[in-house]
Amino acid sequence: KTAYEIKECDWSSDVCSSDLSVVKALSALVATVGLVGASGLAIADPNWPSKPITIIVPFPAGGGTDAFARPLSAQLTKQMGKQIVIDNRGGAGGTLGAGIAAKAAPDGYTFFMGGAHHAIAPTMYPKLDYDIEKSFIPVMLLATPPQVVVINAQKVPVNDLKGLIEYAKKNPAKLNYGSAGNGSAHHLAGELFKMQTKTFITHIPYRGAGPALSDLIAGQVEMMFDGLGSSSQHIKSGKIKALAVAATKRSPAFPDVPTAAEAGVPGYVVSTWYGLWAPKGTPKDVVDKMTAEVTKALNSPELKSSWLNNGSDTPNLTGDAYGKFVSAEIKRWAEVAKASGAKLD
Repeated sequence: KTAYEIKECDWSSDVCSSDLSVVKALSALVATVGLVGASGLAIADPNWPSKPITIIVPFPAGGGTDAFARPLSAQLTKQMGKQIVIDNRGGAGGTLGAGIAAKAAPDGYTFFMGGAHHAIAPTMYPKLDYDIEKSFIPVMLLATPPQVVVINAQKVPVNDLKGLIEYAKKNPAKLNYGSAGNGSAHHLAGELFKMQTKTFITHIPYRGAGPALSDLIAGQVEMMFDGLGSSSQHIKSGKIKALAVAATKRSPAFPDVPTAAEAGVPGYVVSTWYGLWAPKGTPKDVVDKMTAEVTKALNSPELKSSWLNNGSDTPNLTGDAYGKFVSAEIKRWAEVAKASGAKLD
C-alpha cells in the first residue's frame, strides 16, 4: 500500500497495523543505509574484529617484508585477541600479491603490507591490475630499514666497498646480484649503484628476497643490495658479509659497517621501507582502529627491540601524510629508473 492509503485506513484493522509496521521498518532501514552511504563511517561488523584478520604479504617467507610482518602480527594478535594471519603471495616483484589485495573485500578483515617495491612498480610494470594510489587506503608507514650491500665472501675476494668496485670494474659482467624480483627495491638499488659507480653487474631476479638470500648464501649469486631487515640475521651468523649500508648514518645494529658515503659512494642512499594499506572502501572507523592498534604495537618494547635489531627506527607517518610519502616515492623511483635505464629482465 502507498503511504497515503495507509494513512486513510482504519488503524484498528490488523492488516493496516501490519502494513504500518512494515513501512516503519523499511523507512528505518532506508535511513540507515542512506547514512552509511553518505558518511562511509559505519562498519560491516560493529564488534570488529570478531574474527581473524589477514595481512597479505606479496613475497615468499624469509624476505624483508616477512622480517617485519611476522613480529607485527604476533604483537597485534596479543593486543587484539584475534589471530592476525600472514598470507604470503609472492610473484612479479610484489605486484601479484598487491593485485590480490586490491580485489579483497573491503570489510576490515584484509590488509596489505607492501613497501618501496610498490612505489617502483608503476614505472616498471605499465599494465598493473591495480593502482597503489587509487586502489588502496594508506594506513601507515611501518619500518624504514636501509639497504645494505652484502656479498658471499667466499665468492668475492674483497674486504670493503672500494675493493668491490675495483673488482667489478676489472671483471665486468662477472658478478651477479640477486633481487626480490623485477622492479623491486633490490633491483633499482642495484641499478642505481651501477650507475653511480660506473660498473656492470648482472641482475638475477627471484620471486622474493628470501629465495635470493638462500642462493647468495649458497654461492649461486655473488652479491645483493638487500634490506637490512632480511639480511641482518645472516650477517650476524657470518653467512654473508656486509660492506656498507645505503644510509646517511650507520645502523645502531651494525655500528662497524660503514655508510656508502664513508665507503666511497656519496649520495647512495636507499631505504627498503614497508607500509600498510587497506583495500579501497574499507570503513574509515576500521582503518582508524587498525591505525591505533598498529601504533600501539610499534611502540611496544617487543617491537622497538625487533625493529632496532633489523636496522629500522619506529616511524610515525599515517593516513594522508603516508599517502603523500608514497606518491613522492613513486616520482623519485621513476626518475631513477629513467636515469639508470633499468628494465625488466
